[in-house]
Amino acid sequence: MATPFDASPQRDIGRIRDQVSARGALAGEAWLYGGRVIDRLCVMVVVLQQPIAGPLRFFCRHAWIRRTMRQWGQWLFPLLASTSLVLAGGCKPKDRSSSPGATAERVTIQNKGSDTMMILAQAWAEEYELANPHVDIEVSGGGSGAGFAALARGTIDMANASRDISPEEAAQAAKNNGRLPKEFIVGYDALAVYVHKDNPLTELSIEQLAAIFAEGGKTTKWSDLGITIPGGHDEIVRVSRQSSSGSYEFFREHILNKKDFKLGSRDMNGSQEVVELIASTPTAIGYSGMGYNEPGRVKMLKVRPREGAPPVEPSVATTITRQYPLARSLQVYTIGTPRGELEKYIDWILSDAGQRIVAKCGYVPLPDLQHGR
Repeated sequence: MATPFDASPQRDIGRIRDQVSARGALAGEAWLYGGRVIDRLCVMVVVLQQPIAGPLRFFCRHAWIRRTMRQWGQWLFPLLASTSLVLAGGCKPKDRSSSPGATAERVTIQNKGSDTMMILAQAWAEEYELANPHVDIEVSGGGSGAGFAALARGTIDMANASRDISPEEAAQAAKNNGRLPKEFIVGYDALAVYVHKDNPLTELSIEQLAAIFAEGGKTTKWSDLGITIPGGHDEIVRVSRQSSSGSYEFFREHILNKKDFKLGSRDMNGSQEVVELIASTPTAIGYSGMGYNEPGRVKMLKVRPREGAPPVEPSVATTITRQYPLARSLQVYTIGTPRGELEKYIDWILSDAGQRIVAKCGYVPLPDLQHGR
């Protein structure tokens, strides 16, 4: 899978380390970048597939914890940088007066919502903050529904969503804030169906998926599908999302025809957690964004729109053409028309620079004619 930092399947740790080294070594800049380094490390933890990442993801996915860590970093890194200057003989720090945003008033943009978009939102924040040091972008997940609720309460500036806002959610936001939410489509994604890498299954129809996941569905064992799982285990382990998730609602609408999910599934808090559980459970099946694919640990199944139809794999091409039955748009919402730094940030997301990051993260960027507003 592509990443926020390069096009290789592995996350680019070196780039983050280089940024930390280049900026953290200068005491004159360390006060500004100390807290940022903590955020960058959290970006690395959230997106890396490393053994240490699992226990730390809980902390790094929560904005209030990252803010506390950021405050520690703003005291710690200047001290470390000053020590390094003494040991190195004293390098002259850069003159920050000429750097972009040096005299601009600091602004914080609160961004919450879709876990499917966490990798993308973190990567956008990473890149934008580097070019605009006076802007802090706090990113947290919780699901599209949680983002809409926070937007309605007025506690965030923009909500990420992997589904459309409902009429009820829009009405509540307008009632609380006096303005209707404004939608910006920022890219496209395919909701992929994942199984363990050793599962011999390669495709399923929408009807077969409904029989596995929907209430009343009769498929409970892999042998019901004619599949033998290495190791002899047969019971299907269903991996789903919490009900506030946009992926949950999208899957329920397009696969279950708005029926309820069958009880007994493993309901995960984030998209990454879905893939991780499937990677460690040979009998598991679940759904998550295409951008979370981990080749060599899990595999994405082809999906047949109906019985007898040819199977379609989730890909950039089939998402653009909407041939893949679980293709969907990704969007952000604001209360009314954004202004100031928030408007600049959304314009940047819709620009070529922001859309290149969409592609690098394994999602599908907007067609050229849709850039801008």
